[in-house]
Amino acid sequence: MGWRERFEDPVRGVAARHPSVNVIRAAAARITTPLLPDDYLHLINPLWSARELRGKVVQVRPETADSATLVIKPGWGFSFDYQPGQYIGIGVLIEGRWTWRSYSLTSAPVHDGGADKTISITVKAMPEGFLSEHLVTGLRPGTVVRLAAPQGEFVLPDPLPAKLLFITAGSGITPIMSMLRTMERRRQHTDIVLIHSAPTALDVMFAEELERFESQGMIILHRQFTRAAGKLDDAKIDELCPDWAERQTWACGPPAFMNALGRQWEQAGAADHLHIEKFVLERGAVGAAGGTVTFAATDRTAEVDGATTLLEAGERVGVQMPFGCRMGICQSCVVTLSKGAVRDLRNGAEHVEGERVQTCISIAAGDCTLDV
Repeated sequence: MGWRERFEDPVRGVAARHPSVNVIRAAAARITTPLLPDDYLHLINPLWSARELRGKVVQVRPETADSATLVIKPGWGFSFDYQPGQYIGIGVLIEGRWTWRSYSLTSAPVHDGGADKTISITVKAMPEGFLSEHLVTGLRPGTVVRLAAPQGEFVLPDPLPAKLLFITAGSGITPIMSMLRTMERRRQHTDIVLIHSAPTALDVMFAEELERFESQGMIILHRQFTRAAGKLDDAKIDELCPDWAERQTWACGPPAFMNALGRQWEQAGAADHLHIEKFVLERGAVGAAGGTVTFAATDRTAEVDGATTLLEAGERVGVQMPFGCRMGICQSCVVTLSKGAVRDLRNGAEHVEGERVQTCISIAAGDCTLDV
């Protein structure tokens, strides 16, 4: 281990977009040892932390009957030069436990040091979504949350293609809004078609803003209201946008919808034009699981079901574990499985002792032990 690794050891596993941020955090940790830096920083400003990214909710703005936009002021260490289309992890303290999920940023990034030092996410309350329901109906302005650095490759291309197609369903519009707001801020123009699917007109997020973009000639907007007109299918896409196979396409929505688009583009020989984001992690789709998770370094245990990730299990019992995107992309959360077996939520693949596993997208397949 080199000098820098030893120096930064107190803040190892903390997500930061720029390496220099953790150097500063580590310095704060060393100076204030044996007390934690947060013991001092929190007295000055609750958003300052040497261990983690934090933010304060400054506004909760309803979008539809079951969705809301959260405007958040990030604290020290957050970088506002994220890419439009990326997502962010948010952790909320509920009944003494930190619960995490990832949501697309709907705000436009700030590259020029502008005065707007807030970000936003827009959340749809899901019937089975404990945290999403809380964020939409139970979160209050002033709440301090934890943040994970922006991640993701589903981003606005630079330079813009001559022809763009956005296809979204439900809350799949959220990363596209960040892209559109960014293009408006940068005064960029290109040939853009947006096809958005929602149950009814009342279920369309950002309806007024989308209509404004349309009236300004920024986009050609098509809305498919599924309760009256049925689901968006191959024939409808062909009708609404006849040159769809020629356009660079960014699509976001439920997995089944994205899979159908993938087949359509592949059959047309245009698979390389389609960029997709599946915004729902299909928990429980790989069969029953759960068990006792043991964390070897602390000898703590957690009883979990088949919908609780290993990362969430550790956080429930106070085990500080490394993480990044919390969506199985960045590999920051990888640890060694010492005993037992775990299962990947995305595809059902089983991993056994001795393997290194991603804790953010793995669940216990019976009793297991992690080397952390």
